[in-house]
Amino acid sequence: MTLRGNIFIFVSGVFLCLFDGVLSGFLTETLSLNGKWSLSNSNGSLSLPAEVPGCVHSALQKQGFIQDPYFRFNDVSYRWIAFDNWTYTTTFNVSKQKVLLVFDGVDTVATIWLNGVIVGNTDNMFCRYVFRDTLKDGDNVLKVSLSSPVLYASEQREAHSAYRIPPECPPDVQKGECHVNFIRKEQSSFSWDWGPSFPTMGLWKGVQLEAFDVLQLVQVSSVPLYNSSLSEWRVQVEILVDAVQTTNGQITLSIPELDSEQTFHTQFLFGKNKNTFVLHINMVLDTSLLQVYFRTVELVQEPIVRSPGLSFYFRINGKPIFLKGSNWIPAHSFQDQISPAVLRNLLQSAVDANMNTLRVWGGGVYEQDLFYSICDELGIMIWQDFMFACAMYPTVDDFIQTVREEVSQQVQRLKSHPSIIIWSGNNENEAALATDWFNIPASQRPVYIKDYVMLYVNNIRKIVQDVIVRFFVSSPTNGAESEQEGWVAANPYDTHYGDTHFYSYILDCWDWRTFPRTRFASEYGFQSWPSFSTLQPVSIKEDWSYNSNFTSHRQHHEDGNRQMLLQAALHFNLPNSTDPLKRFTDTLYITQVMQAQCVKTQTEFYRRSQTEIIEGEGHTMGALYWQLNDIWQAPSWSSIEFGGKWKMLHYFAQNFFADVLPVGFEDADTLFILCCLRPESRPDAQGCGMFLPVTVYSWTHLDPVCTLKSDPLLVPGGSAVAIFKQPVAALLAGCGHCTRLTCLLTFHLEDSSGQQGPANHHFLCSPKDAQGLQRANITVLPIFQTSLPNKGRSRETLGHFRPLHSAFIPTETKGMKCAKTCTILIKDHMMNWPILTLLHTSQSATSLISFAI
Repeated sequence: MTLRGNIFIFVSGVFLCLFDGVLSGFLTETLSLNGKWSLSNSNGSLSLPAEVPGCVHSALQKQGFIQDPYFRFNDVSYRWIAFDNWTYTTTFNVSKQKVLLVFDGVDTVATIWLNGVIVGNTDNMFCRYVFRDTLKDGDNVLKVSLSSPVLYASEQREAHSAYRIPPECPPDVQKGECHVNFIRKEQSSFSWDWGPSFPTMGLWKGVQLEAFDVLQLVQVSSVPLYNSSLSEWRVQVEILVDAVQTTNGQITLSIPELDSEQTFHTQFLFGKNKNTFVLHINMVLDTSLLQVYFRTVELVQEPIVRSPGLSFYFRINGKPIFLKGSNWIPAHSFQDQISPAVLRNLLQSAVDANMNTLRVWGGGVYEQDLFYSICDELGIMIWQDFMFACAMYPTVDDFIQTVREEVSQQVQRLKSHPSIIIWSGNNENEAALATDWFNIPASQRPVYIKDYVMLYVNNIRKIVQDVIVRFFVSSPTNGAESEQEGWVAANPYDTHYGDTHFYSYILDCWDWRTFPRTRFASEYGFQSWPSFSTLQPVSIKEDWSYNSNFTSHRQHHEDGNRQMLLQAALHFNLPNSTDPLKRFTDTLYITQVMQAQCVKTQTEFYRRSQTEIIEGEGHTMGALYWQLNDIWQAPSWSSIEFGGKWKMLHYFAQNFFADVLPVGFEDADTLFILCCLRPESRPDAQGCGMFLPVTVYSWTHLDPVCTLKSDPLLVPGGSAVAIFKQPVAALLAGCGHCTRLTCLLTFHLEDSSGQQGPANHHFLCSPKDAQGLQRANITVLPIFQTSLPNKGRSRETLGHFRPLHSAFIPTETKGMKCAKTCTILIKDHMMNWPILTLLHTSQSATSLISFAI
């Protein structure tokens, strides 16, 4: 008998190298217990069928006991669900006695009953639980009794009487539950400033029986290792086995594509043991031939010339890489409702916006295997947080032990994914402690620092480093400097070290001087509302006002709705239609315009700072804005709405994350335009000659007022180089009838082969002050039938725009019907420029009738 396991040891972004491990002589059989179970509450007043994997809320909704939890105020109306206790029950038949009962994920606090006997307990959503030697021949009755997570967290808080573990409760505006830091489950499930409070319960991952005779293969993982002194690759393979008796066996490891195979004779000891083997690669890698390579990752923190502090950047395969992307939060409050299609659509959308990195934020969940496999496939690099966020945490023995098991399991599960380039211990907890978010008395501060080091350094860091995974303790952090200061820096936001989180909603976001010139920007952003088409299904007519109870209820960030309007009003006229619905939809729209332009300005500032040092600051090597996706239909910092529709920001991201990008800004009334290139954009050391056409337009005329062109300049890859400089007054004077109020600029980069990268724009005044800005004149033209295959889905997309008559195109679509596949081109009449190409796919063939904006 042979048990064969296949794992991926590397994904280059497109091609997979398949690794085979053969374990001779043993066989494991698996019987899934997924599917129909029964579910009941504590007093038996509710009894219903329930799907596993799943959660209580999903089961109640599916069986008609509750409405859509996201509808209007249901997050508050359905609070009672999380305060009750619930029991899942199923019956199954088994004939083999050496059987393991395996729970891949229990949410969260549960007692496991089998045939009326307690066989175990769970208290960690992120752990896999295995119970052995508990079954009987014939029918077995399995019950999982789940305790209220809200009451459990409160009880744990009461039991910790020595000193408080802040924060006690979330801000009132979040309408959430208290003491989430005392329970190891998704921290944002008790509410966050972008999400609702749904403290879920359920069997959120699979349940199965695993039968074996002598030896069970529990887990296989691999890590490619590079010996730079020998220029040699090896693969370290860890095999976790569970043996009912000490057994001799044989392991064969092979990588057929690399003509590498080795057989190891070993002894598997009784119980659960980890076995490590090293496979040597027998041939020199030729990536052009094999279309596969092993990658190295280094986090570089070293002195910088003319600057105090240290660098903070990632070197991939020996090359410094500017990380550009966003932050990932849970895609739904109920994990069982996140389909593979939703995951793929969101991750593909990130790639479509020219992102290369996502940070999996530490207040959600360690994502499912499919998430990381898709990232491997698409070439998305992952910055992975451990699930601790914006809080202090207890360090009592039981808590530390469950965290240690959680960390060990998750690192073992995920370490083979080449997409994960770094692990971070927590989100913002160093900053919370250092800058005293929770008003901790100075006399008690050493207690909390001791707890912090105990949890993240002495336990989590040690486990991670034991399996050769890159790790730093917090984000933001000063990195190596924080370590020198005892792991909690005096100022974790020091721009001369590490990464930075920065938010400012009052300062003018169009002024680049307001942004920190940091080494790495891992969080920054601005809120906006989703489009009306996203809000409409979860609201009613009386909610469609910016000052309604509904819009106030959905806003979980203190003063957020007012902040958006204040920021927008700095540069745009606010909507004033006498039609209440139009005023509401216009207001939703203007928040997206504001958000897109704000994040654009900030991101371009970081991109042009990658090779400059000014007064000791700069050398910025990463820009990850907050946040990519939404968990429900509400105002947030996201660039993709719940349901997958792109906000205006995501279309902007396609440009400001482009490999080749011109960036314009003013300093002392002088216009500077820089050429920003990623390293791989120009792999040759000498770079290439780039020149820059700058075109001046009037808001009132179709034809350019004038066009300037820079001299060719050699621009090396991985740099930001000034390619144009001219006082604005001189530029306008040379164009004749132009002032700051009547004209604007567009520009793009060219080389000998033509235009490189997107065009960009620079406003010389706020659009609300522009003279001659007219109502947009936009039409939509059917172009041609595409040959792309029908994927059975339609993405509603609209919003790539040019700063001409319309300045920004609205994001609503109406009245479109299309054949199974067709392409629609939206053009601006002023310049005959394409604004958006929309691919629509449908299951049924229909005719194209209209497409109105």
